[in-house]
Amino acid sequence: MFSRLFALVTLLIATSTYALSLADLSNRDASGGLKEALTQGATKAVAKLGKTDGFLGNAKVKIPLPESLQKVEGLMRTFGMGQYADELEVGMNRAAEAAVPEARALLVNSIKQMSVQDAKTILTGGDDAATQYFKRTTSVPLGDKFKPIVKKAMEKVKLAEKYDQFAEGAAKYGLLKEEDAHLDTYVTRKALDGLYLMIAEEEKEIRTNPVAAAGSLAKKVFGLLH
Repeated sequence: MFSRLFALVTLLIATSTYALSLADLSNRDASGGLKEALTQGATKAVAKLGKTDGFLGNAKVKIPLPESLQKVEGLMRTFGMGQYADELEVGMNRAAEAAVPEARALLVNSIKQMSVQDAKTILTGGDDAATQYFKRTTSVPLGDKFKPIVKKAMEKVKLAEKYDQFAEGAAKYGLLKEEDAHLDTYVTRKALDGLYLMIAEEEKEIRTNPVAAAGSLAKKVFGLLH
């Protein structure tokens, strides 16, 4: 009986100590530690995607033809357009790889502008709380930044016009969503999806393995949450 009571008291003390440690962490430490970790995570995500085969060689983020066009891809190949389908897929992924490096500055700036309240919400939020913060604060400016780069990259392979002609025709017959009718718009959206997916993976890694966090302050903050 005494041993069980002792174990219960020990557990309560340990729990109290944990809560106290987290609560006593200064706003400056909490915010600074989070920013260290997020800067590392965002930088790694951009580095993984913004290189040759960053998208094309990663099944998680590889950009396929729009789903509605995949349904008629067989017909394209039947009529000798298979080469266009293959080249389009490679070109789309290369365009995304070219655009993603531009994301780093905007992501880091978003981290710098993070308020103490934002930091607390992220630290006590779900496993993807930081990723959601990035989506909320960077998706519009990143889209504006990505689109002209994607468009320029697609023009280099001279497939954008052919895609637009085919896709617009498919859209008229209800085979393609209007939002997917233009290549640069579709690739920009998928590039952003891939970027946030990789950021989410980096965030999960930091939360589950604080030792991997960027600096000592980040390790301290996420160590308390682990």
